[in-house]
Amino acid sequence: MDSTKDKLCGYLNEARENAIFKAEGLAEQLARTPLTPTGTHILGVLHHLVINEYEYFGTCLQREANDPYVREFISPHDPDADFLPPAKMDGKQLIGLYRKAIAFADEGIAALSLDSAVHVPWWGPAGHTTLDHLLIHALAETSRHAGQLDIIREQLDGRAGWTATLDLLPGYTAAQWAEHRQKLQRLADSLAPES
Repeated sequence: MDSTKDKLCGYLNEARENAIFKAEGLAEQLARTPLTPTGTHILGVLHHLVINEYEYFGTCLQREANDPYVREFISPHDPDADFLPPAKMDGKQLIGLYRKAIAFADEGIAALSLDSAVHVPWWGPAGHTTLDHLLIHALAETSRHAGQLDIIREQLDGRAGWTATLDLLPGYTAAQWAEHRQKLQRLADSLAPES
């Protein structure tokens, strides 16, 4: 692999692992608890990422998905269905499916050069592109969803940080975090419009 491809894949893998870290170790009820008006929840975002891996690095590279559930799923379906994992699929199963999707995607990526032609049918006229464009898009989308998972997980049980071994947060105590949040709230409140 060339260094650019190595870098793109490295950053994509970091975002993937961050998403997994945010989904691990939650009770099923919490993993399915929607925390936004549009229903965003941990397992929904993770399920969406599974489908993304198979569609971008399967369908777009003219490769058939290696998982029967995904093969059936990515045929015509409700456009919101990829955020709705089936009730029978628990968090551990979904994380396992995501790891399988990542391995499948990485095989497809490894077989091509960055300038290889790929086709993204749902991008319309812009869909005739190259692997480097697809990797950049997948990195941006995975990072965006990993950020959603960061916020959702912190609201659910307080887990924050990048990974189990690298949190990238100041080493504040619970009291210091509470004081920090209160300071931010006071600033926000001071900016409220006068009635």
